[in-house]
Amino acid sequence: MAEKKQKTIEIVNRRARYEYAFIDTFEAGILLVGTEIKSIRKGNANLTDAYCFFRGGELFVKSMFIAEYEHGNVFNHETRRERKLLLRRAELRRLEKRVKERGFTIVPYRLYLTERGFAKLEIALVTGKKSFDKRESIKEKDSKRDLDRLKKMKL
Repeated sequence: MAEKKQKTIEIVNRRARYEYAFIDTFEAGILLVGTEIKSIRKGNANLTDAYCFFRGGELFVKSMFIAEYEHGNVFNHETRRERKLLLRRAELRRLEKRVKERGFTIVPYRLYLTERGFAKLEIALVTGKKSFDKRESIKEKDSKRDLDRLKKMKL
C-alpha cells in the first residue's frame, strides 16, 4: 500500500525573534473551522500582526490571518477572527499570572501541522527588547553571515 507523503507546513513569525526576548514557549492547539484548516494546509496564513489575550480564563489569538479557502462557499470563514487556543489548565493559569505582571506578553511564533494533521500554534511568553538589544541582534546576525561567507569561500 502506498503511503501518502504529506508536505510539512510551517509558518513562522520571524519578526517576533527580532522584536521580543523569548522567556518560555508553549504548544497550543487551535479551534478552527473546516475551511480554515484547508487554507492552512495550502500555506495561506500569516502571523505577523497576531497577538494573544485572555478572556474569561481562556486564551485567544487575535488578528492571525488565515486566507479564505478558494473553493469555500457561503460557509467560508472570516480571515482575522478570534480563535480559541487549547492549553492545559495549569499552563493557562501560569501564563495568565505572568501576563498580569508588568512587561510580559504572549506572541504566536510558529504555526505548523503535526504528523496527524492537527494545526498547532507555538506561542511564546515574551518581553519587548530595547533598541540596544535589537542592535545587538543585528550585529550577531551580520557576524554570523560574514563567517558563513568566509567558510563558503574556503571550501
